[in-house]
Amino acid sequence: MLSRLLLLFIIVPAIELILLIQMGRWIGTLPTVGLIVVTGIVGAYLTRQQGLQVLGRVQKEVQSGQMPGGTLLEGAMILVAGAVLMTPGVLTDALGFLLLIPQTRTLLRGLVWRQVERMIQNGQIRVGGMGPMNTGQNRRQTIIVDPEEADSSVDP
Repeated sequence: MLSRLLLLFIIVPAIELILLIQMGRWIGTLPTVGLIVVTGIVGAYLTRQQGLQVLGRVQKEVQSGQMPGGTLLEGAMILVAGAVLMTPGVLTDALGFLLLIPQTRTLLRGLVWRQVERMIQNGQIRVGGMGPMNTGQNRRQTIIVDPEEADSSVDP
């Protein structure tokens, strides 16, 4: 976990800074700043547009009685895309734009679902029903996936 935080908060920004400095040398300072501004504006527009589309799909799924799990995950990916597109950087912009491509989101959604399923099978995530959560000592965090289908007790 510490290595992931190190990567996220130190190494990625350092790489971003190096890339922005190099870009400034190659195309100039003002074009680099302009590119940062344009990607932020375009990213915000695309994020809003796609976010509203996903929100509409979530509402339709809920109204038809379906659980919108996959669609909510797509919405989370769009939210991440918007956040990284608002931060200046080349790598984060590439990640943000990749997350705004529906085919990429579909691929990543499948990967994330498979990872969550593995974590449930390995006991890293426990699924429980409605009831006392995280009471007592030595209990892992309980995540309710579908409270209607789960039994009402939570095992220690």
